[in-house]
Amino acid sequence: MRPASDASHAELARVVREHAGRLAASLMRVTGDFATAEDLVQDAVLAALQHWPVEGIPDRPDAWLFTVARRRGLDVLRRESNYRTKLAQLQWPVQPEPDERLRLIFTCCHPALPQAAQIALTLRVVCGLTTAQIARAFLVRESTVAQRITRAKRKITEAGIPYRIPDAEDLTERLTEVLTVIYLLLNEGYLSTAAHAESRDLVDDAEWLAALLHQLIPTEPEVAGLLALIRLHRARVAARFDSEGGLVLLRDQDRSLWDRVAITDAARLLTRAARQRRPGPYQLQAAIVACHAEAERWEDTDWQQIVLLYDMLLHLAPSPVTRLHRAIALRYTAGPQAAMSELDNLADTLDSYHLYHATRADLLRELGQPDRGRAADRRALELTANPAEQAVLQQRITWT
Repeated sequence: MRPASDASHAELARVVREHAGRLAASLMRVTGDFATAEDLVQDAVLAALQHWPVEGIPDRPDAWLFTVARRRGLDVLRRESNYRTKLAQLQWPVQPEPDERLRLIFTCCHPALPQAAQIALTLRVVCGLTTAQIARAFLVRESTVAQRITRAKRKITEAGIPYRIPDAEDLTERLTEVLTVIYLLLNEGYLSTAAHAESRDLVDDAEWLAALLHQLIPTEPEVAGLLALIRLHRARVAARFDSEGGLVLLRDQDRSLWDRVAITDAARLLTRAARQRRPGPYQLQAAIVACHAEAERWEDTDWQQIVLLYDMLLHLAPSPVTRLHRAIALRYTAGPQAAMSELDNLADTLDSYHLYHATRADLLRELGQPDRGRAADRRALELTANPAEQAVLQQRITWT
């Protein structure tokens, strides 16, 4: 058993994340009931978070978690008519087949469940987070998360949502839903501030889930694309905030702090995915971020390639936000006036989006209209609740 002093928050999270999903998949097979399996796993995780920081992480954390879950599970199974049959299955070691964890992920991300419930259930069942941890990560009340999970479990039982991998004809659509959940975790974690470390841990969960999915479905290029996208964002984490927790914009970041190993790994994932000739939104987003990551200086950025990639992304998945980002890139290839013309076409659609107004502010200053630029920044400031972004905008209003 490792000393309690070694049981850091990050290590505890990693160990629980690694084993909770396996345990849930195994217990689901034995109990045949999603809600029961989830309750047993949660009991084991809560016990681990209570004991391990004091006693140290056991040498076999998977066996420890299973023992706690089994003890509670015996009480549940004694009420079953086939108690002895199930008891024989509830023995250590229980090693789920890889596709059992895949079944678990698809069940948590079933389209019959609201998206917020899909996220909460995935974090709790597959990643092993407690209700309190999920609530802190999303800055909502613990009772709200608990209600989402309870309703989701009830929906799974009452609607008879199957515990299985979708059929071939449904796999692409269902996989898209799973990837959406992981992508939302990435966004929530990446956009959070240094003051909210629990939220930024969501990036770890997103990366772990994407890596697991890539391991289980290695031939799906969009899974590889999303994993590459996450690793590219993770590569820049050390440079995104200054020593006081302030947000550092991309052009001002110290690129020597970027993780070149992660960038190389992401490039390798994208190269392998591209060989399948099935481009998708996550691959294209990752390719755009890779263009930034591979530039040694801001001035070396290949903006022509980025505009081309945005054109391809708009063809596959058109959205106003993607058009906004393309306009930002267009500023460096066709000039600020061309970019402003693109923004004018988005005025009605993105009027309530703070980054739209922050981008207009930049362009207005470059076009020699600082007063209108400050007004646009003030509008952006009204629309964002992110403290780090608020600080940047307030500084621009004051000093430019």
